[in-house]
Amino acid sequence: MAFTDRYPIIITPRKEACRDFWIQHLGFVSGFDSTWFCWLSAEDGSASIAFMTPDHPSSPPGSDSFSGSGMCFELQVDDARAAFEKMSASGLKIEYPLTDEPFGQRRFGFHDPSGLWIDVVEQIDAEAGFWDKYMIGSQL
Repeated sequence: MAFTDRYPIIITPRKEACRDFWIQHLGFVSGFDSTWFCWLSAEDGSASIAFMTPDHPSSPPGSDSFSGSGMCFELQVDDARAAFEKMSASGLKIEYPLTDEPFGQRRFGFHDPSGLWIDVVEQIDAEAGFWDKYMIGSQL
């Protein structure tokens, strides 16, 4: 199966606030925007996300409003420190500070207006031996 795009649709009564947040703080651009649905993408097309109000009849069956738990959106970047500095300077409330994790990520995080956790990550070297005990078939 070939895909032309893939993206989550976050169902939220805060569609406009989410749209504005992603455009202002993450540099996404609007590809489609209506009263009940918007589709956004990174300027380079590397990521997409959509937001839909919960009251529209086209809402998929079983789709309740997003509760803000059980999902995070990873945005992998080449330089997390530069992204952190830029986003902090824009006034964005960073909830998880820039941290070098022992498992091999430099990251920071925050919530968008829907409650979606956004984790901005850069892959770095893990501490020596960190992953050994977690790998399938490892001997403890």
